[in-house]
Amino acid sequence: MTDRTWKAVERRVARMFGSERNPLSGSSSRHTQADVIHDHLYIEVKHRAKIPFYTVWQDTVAKAAQEGKVPIVIFHEKGSGQYLAMVDAKFLAEVVRK
Repeated sequence: MTDRTWKAVERRVARMFGSERNPLSGSSSRHTQADVIHDHLYIEVKHRAKIPFYTVWQDTVAKAAQEGKVPIVIFHEKGSGQYLAMVDAKFLAEVVRK
């Protein structure tokens, strides 16, 4: 059975960060609720035709705070070769200082 496109996108994003896709994201996971398993970053991947940026960002910030991780949202529009990262500058600066 072939992989669903959104799973493939999550795998590509995970590889960008030297990590792996979380097979059970959400509350079912033992690792993290994020889409990508990472020690310091909370990476949420959204792959869809239209993306509700602000709502997705607020939700990711809240979940990352619960896990003490830096929130990052990766946006990928269908048919596009771009992966856009949304991160608050204060969180990015925190990562740079580490």
